[in-house]
Amino acid sequence: MTDEAPMIDISVPHSARIWNYWLGGQDHYEVDRAAGERYRTAFPGITLLARASRGFLTRAVHHLVAEAGIRQFVDIGTGLPTADNTHQIAQRVAPEARIVYVDNDALVLAHARALLISGPSGVTDYVHADLHEPAVILEAMARTLDLTRPVGLILSGVLGHIASHEEARAIVARLLEALPSGSHLALSDGTNVFAKACVAAQQEYNESGAVPYHLRSPEELAVFFDGLDLIEPGFVPCSRWRPGTREPEPGEELDIFGGVGRKS
Repeated sequence: MTDEAPMIDISVPHSARIWNYWLGGQDHYEVDRAAGERYRTAFPGITLLARASRGFLTRAVHHLVAEAGIRQFVDIGTGLPTADNTHQIAQRVAPEARIVYVDNDALVLAHARALLISGPSGVTDYVHADLHEPAVILEAMARTLDLTRPVGLILSGVLGHIASHEEARAIVARLLEALPSGSHLALSDGTNVFAKACVAAQQEYNESGAVPYHLRSPEELAVFFDGLDLIEPGFVPCSRWRPGTREPEPGEELDIFGGVGRKS
């Protein structure tokens, strides 16, 4: 793990800390709680959306380990540790699984070092890096993962922070290009089709001084899977992606889509 420890800025809200607040975690500050409550007042469904996103991550990683045989992962835009982190999901099925977490937030770095601890048979590592620099991420990944063997690339709610759609496409393509056949992309991100209140709340959040998050249409997000074989049921609202029997379906569609694709 890198020894870099940039300062934690608590003067503006931060998406990882707000997300942690919506999920019922403890790792946030007053500025994050205030922004989270403003968002929830404008769009009460945000808590359900956050939980749907987390549920998709859990089911997607379990699929990759149990059904696709993936034993190494890179989770970019990790966010703050909460229940069922990627390494915990993977190592319950395959204790030898190796996971690299990537984020660029100092608070995430501190918690990752303390909490994202592998079982004795596997490995976890944390890389402090920016998604805008895929070459740096790939170089760091190679220190822990064998990039000649299939990798599960996890991009959960992070691409919205890339303002340019073309740049986001180029970043995903660069990462996938470096991974071998049999690798998988598990991607989820916010959309703008079902709830006008969600779009309005996001616009207000983007004006708060926090790093903006850009909602895109499902059609725009689906292009990240170009060249991959989409796993059933395809790119759908996260709550519709292989829902478990203990997860009641919401009464309305949610503005967060997810899917899993395999590189041939």
